[in-house]
Amino acid sequence: MSYLSRESSPISAKLWEQIDSAVVQAASHVLTGRRFLHVFGPLGVGAESINIDDADHVEEVSAQGMIKTNGRKFVEIPTVYDDFTLLARDLESSAKSGYPTDLSKVLASAEACALAEDRLVYFGNEKYGYQGLLNANGVNKLKRNDWKTGENSFADVAAGIELLATKGIYGAYALAVSPDLYMQMQRIQQGTGLLEIDRVSKLLDGNIFKAPVLGSGKAILLCSDPRNVDLVIGQDIATAYLEQKDLNHNFRILETVLPRIKRGQAIVVFES
Repeated sequence: MSYLSRESSPISAKLWEQIDSAVVQAASHVLTGRRFLHVFGPLGVGAESINIDDADHVEEVSAQGMIKTNGRKFVEIPTVYDDFTLLARDLESSAKSGYPTDLSKVLASAEACALAEDRLVYFGNEKYGYQGLLNANGVNKLKRNDWKTGENSFADVAAGIELLATKGIYGAYALAVSPDLYMQMQRIQQGTGLLEIDRVSKLLDGNIFKAPVLGSGKAILLCSDPRNVDLVIGQDIATAYLEQKDLNHNFRILETVLPRIKRGQAIVVFES
């Protein structure tokens, strides 16, 4: 039996195809971290852990006939998931009538799973000891000015890029912002005839991403080259069959995923 237990379900191959398509479509509309982070994997569901190196200090050391790698730790790749139920009568009705099955619950569950991935990417999980882009060790912090006025957003991002450059961190820069800050950049900058977001976009080669999971008032600039940070995928997002209960069918959308932050100093967090 496979890990996803699909062969134990009475669901037709055609419906599985529809579920898979709906999950990918819904998740792709929500996910932002994957748009600028290098994906390492998928490694398969059997990959339980991965090494996270302190990129600036990882080295082999030896003493008394023993060799050890300093600056390296091994971390479990967690599972994020969300469950949904399809009612048996609804499936029977669709099969009898020939109408498409309503997959609204599938879409909602896929979005919830995708948001769980992004929360892990940005915030980590303090309870289980996972770090995210906002709270990783060694991140730089800059005061964020009011992005509703003047050219503050442009100036702040430029300052962030300059800070990274002074630390010798060059490469592909990306900016992730909460929806409110994204909208605050949608205004004409006086005397230029350009939207503020267009000016900022030119600094970043277009790499600006609106991240709903950030809530409000949050912005992160980072050099997203894989030497600094990447996203480890074990099992990519997929749907498993759980059980039939009260005649209805229970499913789980899941993935195993971990943000791997190797150089915290490659991240700038703007604080209000």
